[in-house]
Amino acid sequence: MKETMIRVLKIEPGQAPAVKEIQNDLKSLQAEVDGLIECISFPNGCVVVCNEEGKLRGMPPNRRLGADIICGPFLVCDTTYDGNFSSLSKSKIAEYSQLFSEIPAFSGQEPELEPGITFIGFDY
Repeated sequence: MKETMIRVLKIEPGQAPAVKEIQNDLKSLQAEVDGLIECISFPNGCVVVCNEEGKLRGMPPNRRLGADIICGPFLVCDTTYDGNFSSLSKSKIAEYSQLFSEIPAFSGQEPELEPGITFIGFDY
């Protein structure tokens, strides 16, 4: 059953992660990231929900994630087996609070801040 309210970790540029409870619907998720959403999965089922146009819209750089930089505010939440968003457990809140605790300084010259698209071709 889909939760109507979910507990997430919200990460704003230049701020420490904060636990927040939000409505579990598209409109609320879009409001939290100020636009269209994009989901980036972690191996444990959690996802980052960020603004898919963050770089294109010139949102401030927030945190590094792998080989990229997320621009604008983002959320971390869990997912269910059938793909619905769900609340983070206390242990996952602690894990992701630690992961995103460092507030990086960006010069604005990082190559990862340039919007880009990767095309992958397949031979048939």
